[in-house]
Formats: sequence, C-alpha cells, structure tokens
Amino acid sequence: MIRVVIADDQRVVREGLGTVLGLLDGVEVAGTAADGHEAVELARRLDPDIVLMDLRMPRCDGIEATRRLVDAGARARVVVLTTYADDASVLAALRAGARGYLTKDAGADEIRAALEAVARGEAALDPAVQRHVVAAVAGADERAGAPEEPALPDGLTPREAEVLALIARGLTNREIAADLVVSEATVKSHVNHLFAKAGVRDRAQAVAYAFRHGLAEGG
Repeated sequence: MIRVVIADDQRVVREGLGTVLGLLDGVEVAGTAADGHEAVELARRLDPDIVLMDLRMPRCDGIEATRRLVDAGARARVVVLTTYADDASVLAALRAGARGYLTKDAGADEIRAALEAVARGEAALDPAVQRHVVAAVAGADERAGAPEEPALPDGLTPREAEVLALIARGLTNREIAADLVVSEATVKSHVNHLFAKAGVRDRAQAVAYAFRHGLAEGG
C-alpha cells in the first residue's frame, strides 16, 4: 500500500485528487495539506511514502517544501503535480529533490504509474517534462564546452578594456564616445576608472599597459 499526502492550495483539487487516488488499488490517501508548510508537518507526523506536491502555494511553495523534506531526511519522496512545466519550475523542483514531475492533465493511470515508480525508488517524469530536462542538460553541456573568455587584468570590466584598446589606437575621448555611441562624460568616467585600476598616470602609460597585457591591436 502506497500512502500519499496531497498538497495543493485549491480545495477542489485536493478533494478531486483524493477521490481519484482513493479509487486506485494499492494507494491510500493519508492526509491533505493546503500549503507547503502543512505538507512538511503532515509528512513528519504521518510518515507517508509520497507527497503529491503542487508548486504554487501560499506561505511555503512546493519547491521550498520539497527542499525542507529532503534536508530533514524525511522518508517521503516528492512527486510534483502542477500546472507549470516551464524550464525554471521543472529544474528548480528536481534540484530541490523531487523524484517525480507530472502536469495536472495527467490521467489516473499516469499518476498511479508515477507513484509506483517513485515508491520503488525510481524517477517518474512526464514526457513533456523530460524534454525540458534534456534541453537544459544539452544547454549546460554546450556552455561547459564553450571556451572561457580570458580574465581581464586588475579587475578591468569588458567596457573599460574596450576603451583602453581605443586609447591604444590613439583615439581621443570624443572619438571614443562617437565610436561607442556614448557620451564623452561616460568615456571620461571609464578612463578614470581604468587608469586607477591599471595604476597608470597618463595615456602614454595606458598604451604601454594595453600592449603589455595584450589588450591593444597588435598586442
């Protein structure tokens, strides 16, 4: 028998899920909670196998409740049942420790299959959710494989390094402002900041610094 706590802030949803789960063989509704805080308390007191968790709830949302259950070492595993299947919601729930993720258009058979899988220690993800996870992992792999931008010396920002390169080309503040489509006052501010960071006193020293650190054309 899989004992389940239902956590959803909408009473009609809690009652509807309770009715549906009550008709499933091998599933028992141990209790219901109106928010994440109640879900954590019920999980501690009733020791269910699974908490069927909505994400958007008052006081304590489903992601925070999941994190609290995991941090407390609760035996109950979390299966998210929510309207939301966007990347941010899916990844936040899984990172918090959810073992399953379903959308609310899931049928009774899908919910039962997910409960049984998670009770066995497996993961259960809605097919639409799986696509989000795969896309996120693929994006992370691409970012990991991309070459890192070289670090700039002395804490220079990319814009300050750009201004320094233009100084090394011999441009005046007015010409730099026109090139970058900013005000001359903005350029002057960048120059003052980069001079302070680089420890140079004038443009001649700034040019030498730019070439020395490979920040000038031909450097």
